[in-house]
Amino acid sequence: MTISPDRFRDALRLFSAGVTIVTSSHGSQRHGLTVSAFCSVSADPPLVAVVIDRECTINALLEHPDAVFAVNFLCRDQVELSNRFAFEKDEDRFLVGDWRAAETGAPVLLDSLAWLDCRLRERHVAGSHTIFIGEVLASQVNRPDDPPLIYWNRDYRRIAT
Repeated sequence: MTISPDRFRDALRLFSAGVTIVTSSHGSQRHGLTVSAFCSVSADPPLVAVVIDRECTINALLEHPDAVFAVNFLCRDQVELSNRFAFEKDEDRFLVGDWRAAETGAPVLLDSLAWLDCRLRERHVAGSHTIFIGEVLASQVNRPDDPPLIYWNRDYRRIAT
């Protein structure tokens, strides 16, 4: 017997996570969303994983055979940008922030803590979500001395520095 989704969420809210904006593009289309389900997978080759609800708009872009995505790590002063990519209309999300196309064409945030530019390597359906594994082709650290934005107990948190 499994636990209810509410009990599951109650337990997971106590696990802190960094906050990222995952972006993708294909042709003239681009999309991005706030994601805390991110982790490194391997250093050799450099692989990362993001986990995204299958109902999110970005999935259509990540289904292309040549799909790319970027992971933008947010700083603690980027709460409003995180909320924008979590709740605003799709077409309005990129109007704030200094966005540029990375090597793959995926949008990267130039004033993020750091970003990773990835080529999609694998997809794995897992329940209501898909696990996307990306091979990191390029990265940049923009603000190495700034603290990250953290999500814990259903709210944004800041670490002391």
